[in-house]
This record gives sequence, C-alpha cells and structure tokens, in this order.
Amino acid sequence: MTEPATTALALTATAATATAASALVPGVDANALIGAIAGGALFVTSARDLSLPVRATYLLVSIAAGYVAAPEVIQRLPLHSTGVAAFLAATLAITVTTQIIDRVKAFDFTSILKRGA
Repeated sequence: MTEPATTALALTATAATATAASALVPGVDANALIGAIAGGALFVTSARDLSLPVRATYLLVSIAAGYVAAPEVIQRLPLHSTGVAAFLAATLAITVTTQIIDRVKAFDFTSILKRGA
C-alpha cells in the first residue's frame, strides 16, 4: 500500500498537469485554477484518514468550487489575485461543507417538533 503523502502527491501532480493543459484554452483563468488546485491539494494532504477515492473526489470538488468562487471572494474580501481567492475558497469549500454535513447528521430534528408542540 502506498503512503498517504505519495498518493496525495500523485493526485496533485495529475491536477497540475490538467492545469497546464487547460491554461492553453482561451478564457480559463490560470491564476484561479492554480490557486484552486493548491487549495484542494492542501485539504487532500491533510485528510489522511480518508480513502483514496474519497480524497480524489474531494480534490475535484474543491478545485471546482475554488475556481468558481474566486470572483465572489474577490468581491467580498480585499484581495486582488484570483489565485489567492481561489486558494482560500478551495481550502474552505470541502472543510466547511463536511462540517455542516456532519452537524446535520448528528442533529436531532425531533427536538424541534417537541418544542413546537
């Protein structure tokens, strides 16, 4: 079995190769794409307790969320670089979303019904 760091490095290298190829496409913001990949890679390398398919999925979702959210982050925060904005968005996208999902799973919805009755 491969080491988690080696697997994360392989995932990141694959994403970096895809970035280089997509930067040749007109209309793609290469700074935002690189920032999103860096943010996704940071999450994937820190999530060692997850399986490889889950980490690969989280990497892809994080990259997509970071790239798409970069313009919105620039509007809300005093940032000038889409790369930094995409990095922040990609890092927070999966982290915050998984926390929300875990809290919703643990929440007791019947307590709301009991209070209202």
